[in-house]
Amino acid sequence: MSEALDSMDFRPLGELLCPEPEERPDLWPWSARRREDGVLEIGGVALSEVAQEFATPLFVLDRADLRGRANIWATAMAEEFWDGYGMNGGDAFYAGKAFLCSDVVRTVSEVGMGIDTASLGELTMAVRSGVEPSRIGLHGNNKLDSEIELALRAGGGKGIERIFVDSLPEVAQIEAIAARLNTSARVMIRVKTGVHAGGNEYISTGHEDQKFGVGAFDGQLEEVVAAIEAAPHLEFRGLHSHIGSQIQGTAAFEEAASIICSLGKKISEMIGRPVEEIDLGGGVGVAYTGDDEPPTPPVEVVRQIARSVREACTRLDMKIPRVSVEPGRSIAGPSTVTLYRVGAVKDANLAEGFTRRYVAVDGGMADNIRPALYGARYTATLANRVSDAELVRSRVVGKHCESGDIVVWDVDLPSDVRAGDLLAVPVTGAYGYSMASNYNMLTKPGVIAVEDGAAEWIMRPQTVEDLLALDPGLD
Repeated sequence: MSEALDSMDFRPLGELLCPEPEERPDLWPWSARRREDGVLEIGGVALSEVAQEFATPLFVLDRADLRGRANIWATAMAEEFWDGYGMNGGDAFYAGKAFLCSDVVRTVSEVGMGIDTASLGELTMAVRSGVEPSRIGLHGNNKLDSEIELALRAGGGKGIERIFVDSLPEVAQIEAIAARLNTSARVMIRVKTGVHAGGNEYISTGHEDQKFGVGAFDGQLEEVVAAIEAAPHLEFRGLHSHIGSQIQGTAAFEEAASIICSLGKKISEMIGRPVEEIDLGGGVGVAYTGDDEPPTPPVEVVRQIARSVREACTRLDMKIPRVSVEPGRSIAGPSTVTLYRVGAVKDANLAEGFTRRYVAVDGGMADNIRPALYGARYTATLANRVSDAELVRSRVVGKHCESGDIVVWDVDLPSDVRAGDLLAVPVTGAYGYSMASNYNMLTKPGVIAVEDGAAEWIMRPQTVEDLLALDPGLD
């Protein structure tokens, strides 16, 4: 058997079924259910009906689900870091990179979340969507002057409260722009804590050998702090840490919280005043398939972070700072499913009599690059009906000119899946749309929000004419 076949999944049928909403509600929007006629319904809307009205491929976001998940994070941070517990307050900022549009911005901000951004587009979206500048942050390891200028001009010149300094040269860059605008920039420093967490090397961001942040233990941090303190138009507010993504459990967050508090103590002694705020980033994982363990509830994550912060500050005899976190995937991910229509279905006869069925859909790696990029695993189920046909080990693939164009590596689907059927792939709210591309000049799907039996566009789909309009040779 070849090396490629050795890597294939030959587990017995029945072990790779997509769980129904009542079996694994953590994989689905809270309102998802299977109707008596076999059709999947989300937000009171049948997926067969939205496929007919809005066309596929299509991202379907349950707005009430998104609102509820955001509310849990905002409430947990407010409660666990309540000053009545001897804390100094806590905040949750939605990581816009997961998925951002004005409807999402307004939905999460209405329940108390701020917005973290990492580009001119994301920052503009947050500002134009009406978010209070004090509730917006700006990240990035190579910030453009235009991004910094917008951050400082936002809110009629009040400026945002959180610009995260990522390197020593950035201090001079922000100072120069703030001086030109005759304003003050409130900054925090992103540090590398040495905590290595996350499901893939490309999404683990706390270790030393990566592009983000300032070294915490080699003198870089002190150098950056000194430069900020010497800059007349910069105001140092605190320290930031982001250790990775798709993190399971709480141990890594607890360790990072303890380290950041220790660094805060050292910096407070250096500058002669308490460090006001620490931000512990995001990265809380979600489940994608029935094989994955259910994720740690946000309330438990926050409670353990609060315990670690309290213990560290007691040990260090330091004032407890204000604490913030930046969840994204855990809010947007399960709120959304991607709906595809099946096209070609064919079998590949492999080793030792094993047959894999290939089920092609009308989207692919352009609307979900994660399986090709990270080897990420998803699952899928029939959305327009149920079937009693025997199960066949299937690979759901897209329509791109790439053999790696895989949507779902392996799932057991009924043998009677045929052209015209609908497949729903759950947990695609992060980072399906936000990482989507126009590879092969496919158009990006749209996003609808469903709630209380109604559906509406919150991001319109691209058309071929949208793509062609960018080409001056076709004018």
